[in-house]
Amino acid sequence: MPVNDSTLEGTLRRVFGFSGFRANQKEIILALMSGQDAFAVMPTGGGKSLCYQLPSVMMPGTCLVVSPLIALMKDQVDGARSNGIRAAYLNSSLDEAERRNVMQQLLSNSLDLLYIAPERFALDHFQEMLRRVQISLAVVDEAHCISEWGHDFRPDYLSLSALVTLLPEVPVAAFTATATHRVVQDIRNRLRLRTPYTVRASFDRPNLYYEVVFKDNADAQLVSLLRQNPGRSGIIYRTSRKSVNDTAAMLQSKGFRVLPYHAGLSDEDRRKNQDAFIRDEIDVIVATIAFGMGIDKPDIRFVIHADLPKSIENYYQETGRAGRDGEKAHCTLLFSQADIHGVRFYIDAIAGEQERARALASLSEISAFASSPVCRRKTLLGHFGETFPHENCGSCDICCQPRDTVDCSREAQMLLSAIVRTEERFGASHIVDIVTGSRNRKILELGHDRLKTWGVGKERSKKFWRQLIDELLVRRIVARSEGLYPVLVLLPKAVAILRKEETVHMSTLRESSVAAKTKGSPADIARPELFGLLRALRREIAEEMNIPPYVVFSDRSLGEMAQGMPQSDEELLAVSGVGEVKLRRYGRRFLDLIERYRNSSGGGEAFGASGPAADEG
Repeated sequence: MPVNDSTLEGTLRRVFGFSGFRANQKEIILALMSGQDAFAVMPTGGGKSLCYQLPSVMMPGTCLVVSPLIALMKDQVDGARSNGIRAAYLNSSLDEAERRNVMQQLLSNSLDLLYIAPERFALDHFQEMLRRVQISLAVVDEAHCISEWGHDFRPDYLSLSALVTLLPEVPVAAFTATATHRVVQDIRNRLRLRTPYTVRASFDRPNLYYEVVFKDNADAQLVSLLRQNPGRSGIIYRTSRKSVNDTAAMLQSKGFRVLPYHAGLSDEDRRKNQDAFIRDEIDVIVATIAFGMGIDKPDIRFVIHADLPKSIENYYQETGRAGRDGEKAHCTLLFSQADIHGVRFYIDAIAGEQERARALASLSEISAFASSPVCRRKTLLGHFGETFPHENCGSCDICCQPRDTVDCSREAQMLLSAIVRTEERFGASHIVDIVTGSRNRKILELGHDRLKTWGVGKERSKKFWRQLIDELLVRRIVARSEGLYPVLVLLPKAVAILRKEETVHMSTLRESSVAAKTKGSPADIARPELFGLLRALRREIAEEMNIPPYVVFSDRSLGEMAQGMPQSDEELLAVSGVGEVKLRRYGRRFLDLIERYRNSSGGGEAFGASGPAADEG
C-alpha cells in the first residue's frame, strides 16, 4: 500500500498524539505497508507496538498479532481502543459468548487489530477461518519464544512457521527485545521470513541506571531502597516462592504498599495482585520471574533483583520493565558470591547434560557481570554483540560512583590463615565469625576461640570481611566446594599471599559517595502539586472506565500538562500522547482541572477532579 510521509505523520499525530517517530519506526512501517516482511530486534520501550498498530489503522483488513502474553492482551486492547483503534483479543480468558462476538467482528471485517495466543493459531479450524477473512498484516510478538536457543522457548510458537504459507500475500513482522545473533538467525529460519526488512536497534537503554550492591542484609537494604523511592512503582525479583512471600510480608509490616506474585498463588490471587499493581493501588510487586512478561506498565521507576538472575538475557529483560516511558529509572542488583552457590544447586538438578552446560555458561556470564569492575552498560551490550562507543556511560555505578582501591593484603592473610587453621572444613560465615572474635555457641564448642586468628580482625565490620571473601573468590585465591554445605578451600594463588609475595587490593565505594538517585516522574521538574492532581483525575477516570491509569495518559503526558498548563483543545493536542480520540474523551476534564488550578489562591491548592483530593501515590 503506497503511502506518503505527510499521511503517515498525520495519522501518527491524529491517532496516537505523537509529533514524530522514534528511531526505526517509520522505516519498519513503510516496509510493512509496501508488502515486505520485517524483522526487528528493538529494546523494551523502543516503540514496537506502534510499528504494527499504525499500519493496522491505515491498511484495509485486520492486523493479526500473535503474543504469548495473555495477561497483557486486555491492557494492549484497552490502550488501542483509547486511541480509537477497533481492537479485540481471543484467548482462554474469554467465555463462549465473548469469543463468538469477537469472531463475528473478525468475519465482518470490523476489527483493525486482533491479538491471539499461539495456541489458538495452532488450531486447524482457526487457520481455516483465517483463509476467509482479510488479514492486512501478521505480527509475531516476543519472537524469541520460537527459538530453542532463546531464554524463553515456547513449543507452541513452532506452529507459527505456517504463517507464510497460510497467508502468502500478507507481510509478516517479527519483533523481539532480546536476542543474540544466534537466536536472530534461528527466528528468521523458523518463521521462514521472505527477505525481510531487518532492524537490529541498539540494546542500550540510556534512561536506565544500573548498579550492583554487595548483598549484606537484604531485608534492610530493600527497606532502604524503597524509602528512597516513596510512592513510585517498582518490582522486586526473588528466586523462590518462599522468599517472595517472606519479603512481601516483611515490607508490608514496614508500612509499604506491596503484594506478592508467583506461580504458587491461585490464578485469581495472581490476577488481583497484578491488577492492583497496574492500577496503582499498590506501589511495589515482589515476584518470581513468573511476573513481568504480562506487564506493559510504562511508569515503573525501579527494578530490584534481590537474588542473582539466571542469565544476562533474563537480567536485561527483567530490568527492561523499568522506564518504558523513557523517563529515568533505577536497576539495582544485590549480589554476593554466595548467591552463585544457590543457583548452582538448581543447575546441578537439571537432567539434560546440554541444558545443564548452557545454564552453567549463563551463570558464569551473569556472575562476571555482577563482580567485574567494568562498566555495566558495556558488559550488557557486549553480550548482545554491540560495542558501547564511550569510555564512561554516565549511568552505572562503575562509571558514576567514586571508588578507592585499598590494600587488603594483611586482612587477606588473616582470612587465609583462619581457613588453614580450621583445615578447610568451614564456610564463609564461620571464618568471618573467627576473625571478628564471635563467641557464638559453635565457635566455643569447637574451641575456635583459642585459634591465633580468633578476633584478629574485630576492628573491621562483618560486611568488610564478607566483601573481602568475595574478592578472594573472584580472583580465584579461594574457592567454594561443591555440595549442599560449601566450605572455603585455598587455591594455588593463596600460597603467594600467605608468603607475602603477592598483594590483594579491593575496590570500595568512598564513604561520601551516594548512589545516583532515581529521577521519578516529570513532576520532579515542574509543579508537583498540579502533577499530583492530574494523576488523581487520571485514576478517577481509569476506575470509571475499568482500565489502567496509564491507558488514559502516561506520566510523560501529565508532566507536560503540568509544565505547560494548556488552556485550549489546540494546546492540549500539542501534548505528547494526546490524540484526537483522547482529547474528545478526556480533554475537557483535564483542561477544567488545570483552569481551576490556575485560578486557585497561589495557583496550587490541593483540590482534585471532583473537589479536594490527594495524589493517587
